[in-house]
Amino acid sequence: MPTAKAKNRSVKAEALKLVRGLSTSSSWDDLMYRIYVRQKIEAGLSDFRSGRIHAHAAIRKEFGLS
Repeated sequence: MPTAKAKNRSVKAEALKLVRGLSTSSSWDDLMYRIYVRQKIEAGLSDFRSGRIHAHAAIRKEFGLS
């Protein structure tokens, strides 16, 4: 398991990649959106790795969409 310091370096490196990937005409909102999307993807992957998943059919049934 990575240490907090190693994880922070990883976050910093990934944030730098996000910034470098922006066009020169990007706004703060563009950057914030990319950070938000990345954060949500990372959270989803973490949930998946931890087994916190639900079958598509179960979700459809829960919301009465079957």
